[in-house]
Amino acid sequence: MSARVLAVLAVLLAVLGGGALLIREQGKAQRPAASGTLGQPLLKGLKAAEIAAISIRDAKGAITLARKEDRWIVAERDGFPADLDKVRDFVLKAIELKIGQVEPLGEKDRARLELDASGTTVEFQGADGKPLARLVAGKKHFKREPDDPAKALGDGRFVLLPQDTKQVYIVSDPLSQATSRTSEWIGKAGLAAEKVKSVEYRAADGTGWKIERSGDNADWKLAGARADEKLETSKANAAAYSFAILDIADVAAKSMPPEASGLAKPAVATATTFDGLTYGLKIGKAEGDNFYASVSLEGAPKPEGKDAEERMKKLQERLPRERALAGHTLLISKSKLDDLQKKRAELLAAKQAKK
Repeated sequence: MSARVLAVLAVLLAVLGGGALLIREQGKAQRPAASGTLGQPLLKGLKAAEIAAISIRDAKGAITLARKEDRWIVAERDGFPADLDKVRDFVLKAIELKIGQVEPLGEKDRARLELDASGTTVEFQGADGKPLARLVAGKKHFKREPDDPAKALGDGRFVLLPQDTKQVYIVSDPLSQATSRTSEWIGKAGLAAEKVKSVEYRAADGTGWKIERSGDNADWKLAGARADEKLETSKANAAAYSFAILDIADVAAKSMPPEASGLAKPAVATATTFDGLTYGLKIGKAEGDNFYASVSLEGAPKPEGKDAEERMKKLQERLPRERALAGHTLLISKSKLDDLQKKRAELLAAKQAKK
């Protein structure tokens, strides 16, 4: 190869190398300034042990979850217990949020991405009431637009940090738990009565019935039944079992008057147990798929039999939670009360036609 050809090749390599360097430098200049934050924690420095309260405000209302010793409560519902698992999961998700994408945010983008007053503001507070971290959760983020965005879970969420209002962040978690709806936060465990001895139901119009049995494995009897009336055992069992699975759908504000909830003139159900307890249930007006209701629990547990000691321990663990439900206006699913609110005639076995 001649010296002339070698010289030409050297010039070409120099030109190409310089061009590559220029392109690389231009690429760096065009990257967003925040590109170095991708994959980094969104809420830097947030620690679970320091969080004493969580405030959530959206267009529908506000809720405050507060830590009380080893439990969490809903402040707006007079200290009603919050679901500890849900609170824990939400805190861990918030701490683990990673920045997946960063984009410039203009004033017109705020409304479009629901990062204005229509967004959901989440604030984590310390024991002194001062904010530890805050974010505004906007619209759900989709990699592909779904048929119904309102019902779709979402692939992530557009998020705004109050200290950085010129940028919008995209995180991979849709933050579906970020809501002020009390039904999404309260502890749902209600009454769990066992070894039911008797159940009496009185509708608001005064009609009703009573069933009872002499032992835990004895047959149910309908009080005042005529000779031609036979109680349907499965229906009696279902009515009594209502007190064992009386989960809660939501809790109403304590300021709601009894007239508004229908608890001024309610239907009343009472169950006694072989352990010496009496459960009371008042049922008011319907609200959507639920009924307003209130509960009570009276008596001191006195279990008997071979497993008395074990049952006493179990009752002592459960009863404080059940007693704490008294004084709250609850919302209980209609489906949980269907078997309990049957009319007397509906508890009877169908009469066989005479041949």
